[in-house]
Amino acid sequence: MVFPSQDPLDRADFNAVEYINTLFPTEQSLANIDEVVNKIRLKIRRLDDNIRTVVRGQTNVGQDGRQALEEAQKAIQQLFGKIKDIKDKAEKSEQMVKEITRDIKQLDHAKRHLTTSITTLNHLHMLVGGVDSLEAMTRRRQYGEVANLLQGVVNVLEHFNKYMGIPQIRQLSERVKAAQNELGQQILADFEEAFPSQGTKRPGGPSNVLRDACLVANVLDPRIKQEIIKKFIKQHLSEYLVLFQENQDVAWLDKIDRRYAWIKRQLVDYEEKYGRMFPQEWYMTERIAVEFCHVTRTELAKIMRTRAKEIEVKLLLFAIQRTTNFEGLLAKRFSGCTLADGTVKKPELPPPSTNPFLDDEPGTETDETMMEKSDIDRPKKPKVPDNPFHGIISKCFEPHLYVYIESQDKNLSELIDRFVADFKAQGPPKPNLDEGGAVLPSCADLFVYYKKCMVQCSQLSTGEPMIALTTIFQKYLREYAWKILSGNLPKTTSSSGGLTITSLLKEKEGSEVAKFTLEELCLICSILSTAEYCLATTQQLEEKLKEKVDASLMERINLTGEMDTFSIVISNSIQLLVQDLDAACDPALTAMSKMQWQNVEHVGDQSPYVTSVILHIKQNVPIIRDNLASTRKYFTQFCIKFANSFIPKFINHLFKCKPISMVGAEQLLLDTHSLKMVLLDLPSIGSQVVRKAPASYTKIVVKGMTRAEMILKVVMAPHEPPVVFVDNYIKLLADCSTDTFQKILDMKGLKRSEQSSMLELFRQRLPAPPSGMENPGSISLTAPTPEQESSRIRKLEKLIKKRL
Repeated sequence: MVFPSQDPLDRADFNAVEYINTLFPTEQSLANIDEVVNKIRLKIRRLDDNIRTVVRGQTNVGQDGRQALEEAQKAIQQLFGKIKDIKDKAEKSEQMVKEITRDIKQLDHAKRHLTTSITTLNHLHMLVGGVDSLEAMTRRRQYGEVANLLQGVVNVLEHFNKYMGIPQIRQLSERVKAAQNELGQQILADFEEAFPSQGTKRPGGPSNVLRDACLVANVLDPRIKQEIIKKFIKQHLSEYLVLFQENQDVAWLDKIDRRYAWIKRQLVDYEEKYGRMFPQEWYMTERIAVEFCHVTRTELAKIMRTRAKEIEVKLLLFAIQRTTNFEGLLAKRFSGCTLADGTVKKPELPPPSTNPFLDDEPGTETDETMMEKSDIDRPKKPKVPDNPFHGIISKCFEPHLYVYIESQDKNLSELIDRFVADFKAQGPPKPNLDEGGAVLPSCADLFVYYKKCMVQCSQLSTGEPMIALTTIFQKYLREYAWKILSGNLPKTTSSSGGLTITSLLKEKEGSEVAKFTLEELCLICSILSTAEYCLATTQQLEEKLKEKVDASLMERINLTGEMDTFSIVISNSIQLLVQDLDAACDPALTAMSKMQWQNVEHVGDQSPYVTSVILHIKQNVPIIRDNLASTRKYFTQFCIKFANSFIPKFINHLFKCKPISMVGAEQLLLDTHSLKMVLLDLPSIGSQVVRKAPASYTKIVVKGMTRAEMILKVVMAPHEPPVVFVDNYIKLLADCSTDTFQKILDMKGLKRSEQSSMLELFRQRLPAPPSGMENPGSISLTAPTPEQESSRIRKLEKLIKKRL
């Protein structure tokens, strides 16, 4: 069905019986059957009329379509005919244009050929006349006219390259080449006559003929120009080779200044006599200076190989200094553009550096903080242009720089020995608590000397000698670390006597218990500060060495091992300070473990052993803090290491306090809280400026001392009923170790039979360990407060609050 309809007769599942039953649902409805039949007949007639109209309308459709197709075909044929007519007319028009312009094209070709012929004939006339004139002027040595004419003849001859097959043109070309060859030989002969190779006497001034000859040489084969330059420079330097022969006294390094003074005079003399003879673009003055440098480098290398045993450090440095000064003078005077023509390549210079060592001349900087200036705070030096003459002579000294390296090795060895002797003679630095721990002055002297050596060596060479010098630096950094720093750390000696409990309990305020004296503590702090300074400065030294050395050698400079050595000195110094304070507290902890805690009858103030520990802390820590004021982070490390050492030791001695009565446990808990407060205040104890302790340190103290408090709270709890006691232990300590639980039972003074049943119950009540837990005996130091505590524990807390 194309169109939707609500008529039941249009439905696909039409049922006549159902339709009739719909029209006549009851017998009474049959009364109007005639009316229904009439409606249906009327509907049938209407449908027949509609069908008839549609059928009649479709009768003429095929005929109309064929008529429209025929009309379209006729229109296409007419259009095709019109296009064909246009094409034919266009072809006829093109043919007419060709016939009209045929004569014009012929005239254009004729004009072009005629113009080319006239131009060629003119060029030929100029070429013939120019060649004749060139040959005549060559014979008369009229070089001034020849210079201009020759260039014109060569330019004109280039137009005849495609006509070389014509004999006459080829003959003219050969005549030009012959004239060029004759000019070249003639000019060379004139220069040979003016500047003979043999003999030292030279003409008094330049010749105009030779000056014009140089202009001609610019046009001739470049080999002619090179030959003229080579012969002139060779003749100009012939006197130098005679004066400074290897067997002459002035040839040795101590008189190297005379070489440079000689060339300066010669260059001045050249400018006065021959400056106008050679064209300016020949750069003759620079070429003479460059050739002098090549000859000097060869001669110096030869004589130094012959007399290598006579080379001393001062003499070598003198010669290098004078040579580099001369190279710098050349860079100011000349551009270095002729170096590309020679065999010497432009030396590869290190990248521009903001090295603070270069801010001043070597030896003028004595401030021990010279290498600690930040690259941000320090003003940048303007970039110095590269010296193209750097190393053009001084490169010959590089094979002999081992003399300089050996000398620095010897000097540094003597310097280290002097540092050791001075330390023994002067003794450790005096305590100066107002300014903090002082850095040993010897380390500043060492790095000042390093700076001087590094700058000096970088001026001599940026290659292998810098690597050798770095090796020497590494050697004496290690020696300084072991001989001056580690070698002077106080030695820990185990005392045979020790303090008795009675003497400890009678210990008075201000008595000395620490093994190290005040001077020794200050010395350790001074060595630690010096090692920290050396560590930072060595890192900067490595960066500066990498800036100085060639880029290809940067990876070979590595001072990590030396920095690790200073880190070891720092660690050992901190460990000594921790051991000293730790050992001072040992007698007090021993006294704590040997007291009869089951006989304590009442809870009072803090015990004498706590007073002793606090006394030692107040004696040592302020001294250490004031001496490490410049290296705060290492004082923090000292505090953390002491806490990590003291707290476990305190807990171990706490386990030795057995048996403990309830009152004794309360007293111990009070003592533990007092120690906890002192340890939390440890970084700023005895200081006028109260500073908050670092969070990392506070966390360690709170965890460790909370565990000690929880142990005592477990000891104070009644062990009946056992299940409650075990559960209370697990909640407070969260320690699954049976050894710890055994120690708690020993502290409570339980019998072995009671302990066995307790241990068995403890094993049964243990929670299952989490998956992946490596150590089931690990503890959680942050224990929750139990919901129900005994009255004694609440009473003890009130006592502590009242005391605080």
